[in-house]
Amino acid sequence: MSVDRYDLIGHGYRRQRLPDPRIASAIDIALGDARTVLNVGAGTGSYEPANRKVVAVEPSWEMIQQRPAGAAPAVRAVAETLPFADATFDATLAVLTVHHWSDLEAGLAELRRVSRRQVVLTWDQAVFARFWLVTEYLPEIAEHERALPGLAAVRDGLDATVDPVLVPADCIDGFLGAYWRRPAAYLDPQVRAAMSGIALLDQQAVTPALERLRSDLTTGRWHRRHADLQAMDSMDLGYRLLVGGAG
Repeated sequence: MSVDRYDLIGHGYRRQRLPDPRIASAIDIALGDARTVLNVGAGTGSYEPANRKVVAVEPSWEMIQQRPAGAAPAVRAVAETLPFADATFDATLAVLTVHHWSDLEAGLAELRRVSRRQVVLTWDQAVFARFWLVTEYLPEIAEHERALPGLAAVRDGLDATVDPVLVPADCIDGFLGAYWRRPAAYLDPQVRAAMSGIALLDQQAVTPALERLRSDLTTGRWHRRHADLQAMDSMDLGYRLLVGGAG
């Protein structure tokens, strides 16, 4: 991952990317009995368990500066070259970060080298490509994601189990799929700024797409088209929790 990328787009992550307690619970269960955890691509510290000894690895100075007081100590480094000895940690954690790594295979090998258990939250691009935001407004998201490492590569690289992580309708972590039942949120530039899947697109394509969404919300067309979503409490958008070394 480029160190500079989140120095440019990482502003506001601490406000928008709050850990959702239901996702945090799934991650905590996946960490098992690990007492020491290395959080790789840690960002502002979301999902770092308070009841375990955590060290964070983060390449972006912008993100490190947003870590709250009392957060785990952070080392400025990259996943592909972790500055720790073999088997230093009980578990490694990587939350919505592997798609930014410059060398997925090297990064996963490093996770396995420094820990006995690896917990990774990522997503299945084939499932996410069916999300209404992609199919109806921003197909450029799916086009961009075709160049990213797929779920199978992460699974095979860790010899991991894979479990779905449903996105709650009131999810408080503002990642790309969080607002599937609250479409007006995508019109907020501060919300979008904390979504790399939109922030890294050509904004000349994003602007007219959002204007179509705004029009569809104003006329009620979006709500008529997606009336079924209002009865759903959660949705499978392809987010997956992988656990390696659990055997």
